[in-house]
Order: sequence, then C-alpha cells, then structure tokens
Amino acid sequence: MKIKLLGKNLQDIRPLLARFGLQEAESGFEVVVTHGGDGALLGAERDYPGVPKLPLRDAATAPTCGGHSAARRLEKFVSGGSALTRLPKVVGVTSAGESAAGINDVFLHSASHTSALRYRVRIDGELYASEVVGDAVGIASVHGSGAYYRSITHSVFRVGIGLAFSNSTESVDHMVLDAASRIEIEITRGPARLAADNDPRELAVAEGESVSLAMGGDCAFVWDLADFMCHHCRLLRHPNPNAF
Repeated sequence: MKIKLLGKNLQDIRPLLARFGLQEAESGFEVVVTHGGDGALLGAERDYPGVPKLPLRDAATAPTCGGHSAARRLEKFVSGGSALTRLPKVVGVTSAGESAAGINDVFLHSASHTSALRYRVRIDGELYASEVVGDAVGIASVHGSGAYYRSITHSVFRVGIGLAFSNSTESVDHMVLDAASRIEIEITRGPARLAADNDPRELAVAEGESVSLAMGGDCAFVWDLADFMCHHCRLLRHPNPNAF
C-alpha cells in the first residue's frame, strides 16, 4: 500500500513502514500516516482533506502504553483490524464569503492583544446576546470538545456543537446546541481574526462584518482514533489523573 508520511522524527518510523509493506509516495497514496501528536493530525487534514489518516504518536516526545506502540498499531492496520472513524468538521464563513473549517473548532479572536472584541450573537436567527465583550468566541465539534473548548468551559460534550465565550465580561452561558444550529457573530468593535484548529492562516474580519458558525458538510476520516486518543497513553504524558 502507498502512504504519505508526515510529522517529525520520521527517521524513527520509516524502518517500520518497510517492515509492514507500506511504501512512501508523493502521489497516488491511499492513507496519510502522521507521526507526532494532535497537531500533526490536524495539519495533515488541512493539507490532504478527505484522505484517510492513520495518526501515530511520536514516542520520543509522547510515550505510549504497551498496546499502542507504532509497531503494534501499524501491524493492526495492515492486518485489517483497524476501525475508521468519521469526524464531522465545523466551519466559519465570513461576510466576504471566505471560510475556515476545522476538525476541532473555529474561533473568532480579537485582532489586538490590547483591546477586547465586542460582538452580537444570534442563534438560529434569534438574538442571544446584544453585546458581549471578550477575547474570543467560537464553536467546537464533539471531537474538539476536549481541546480549546474544554480549557474555556472546563467541560466536554458528546452530541451537538459547543458554543464558548473566552474571558467575556458579561454573564453569558457556554452552550451545547443541536448539530443543525447556526450561530451568527456580528463584530460591533473589532477587528477580529477567524481561525480553525491550529491553522496559522487566519481570516481578517472587520468591524461591522459577521461570521456564520455551524457544522460543515465535510468530514475527516481517521483510522483507529480510539487507539490514538488512548487514556492510558495520555496518562504517561500527563500523570495528573484529572487532566483528562
């Protein structure tokens, strides 16, 4: 099978690819194998959207439990024992028609570190907040609820989409909404930047413009996501049992 290999410390993984009959290729590959952490997976999906991913932890920086070493996971994959997970993406669309999509989340941030963002929030056309002042606002997918959304809300969710407000001066509640919900954020004082996942590319949103946030139509496909997100592996990197 032809695969595309991305990530760091690739010299540690290449001998295993040959052992399991996987051939690196620049085109015509069926799977993208990422070697690293969550960020490597997110970046690979941006560069090769829709192509199934097999994410492997880089043991040099993120030790794995005995059952989820790179060798064991590759063996499972080539033997046909792997499961494919479908991850719906969230998307933000600006008034200008530009869009940003992410596996985890899409957030509007203040463009200035010295000035808060002011914005109005509508949910499915109904006014939720006439003005909120804060650092950022955005939505997360179920998969992304364990990332930035959790750091803001100290919670996770299992269905729908999550709406979170970062460092808001007003008393507004973080919300878990139906997956079909559409949130409109109108910038009343800006400017702002729209960002998806860990993408360094950001979209400029000017004062007076709006951004629509919702589930998108595209999905990412990931082999053996449960193994990659293993709780025991994470405890090796974060010994605090309350971290996850």
